[in-house]
Amino acid sequence: MTPFPRPARLLTAVAVGIASLVALTVAAGPASATAPEPYTEPAFAGSCAWHSYGEGETPDPWLWLTDPVCVEYSKRDITFDNGGAVRFLLAEPSRFALALPVCRYYQRDHWSVQSTTGAIPYVTWNGRYWFDKRERRAAMRLTDFHVNGVSVGIGDVVAALRPQLPEVADVLAAYGDEAGETGLAITLPFSLFCPAR
Repeated sequence: MTPFPRPARLLTAVAVGIASLVALTVAAGPASATAPEPYTEPAFAGSCAWHSYGEGETPDPWLWLTDPVCVEYSKRDITFDNGGAVRFLLAEPSRFALALPVCRYYQRDHWSVQSTTGAIPYVTWNGRYWFDKRERRAAMRLTDFHVNGVSVGIGDVVAALRPQLPEVADVLAAYGDEAGETGLAITLPFSLFCPAR
């Protein structure tokens, strides 16, 4: 078997780290105020007017004036041979800048990072990330997460643990029970700029 390239090794370590973090905080039980919870959709999801952007496309600058801000990005052409990685890197600062000042934000995106067009991707996933600073909540969900074509996520850990440690698998399944799936929600600190209504 060919060893993973360095980016894939790093992403595998990150995926294992996320699974370990969730396992440890879940094991800490309800006494832990910082323990993540299973992923849920935001309460404001039904009021989203979605704005979609293609490869390397930057969001409209006026969009931060809307509430909530709901965006979808295509990030499937992060490729080193055709300039896709450069377009991605040039677009990301404006995408982050859009998210920082708003009180309610929901992003969906679709990732694929590969060396050349048509090569097996180092990593792929579909993501959902949202925060509501007024409600002090944030969550993320990754699906179809693959590293070098191998499915990676809490759902994969659940499947591996199920035969020998079904109780642990049952607990972790709340954070992802499908191959390549990981999802969790956390509490945010109070925001002076987005007080609760």
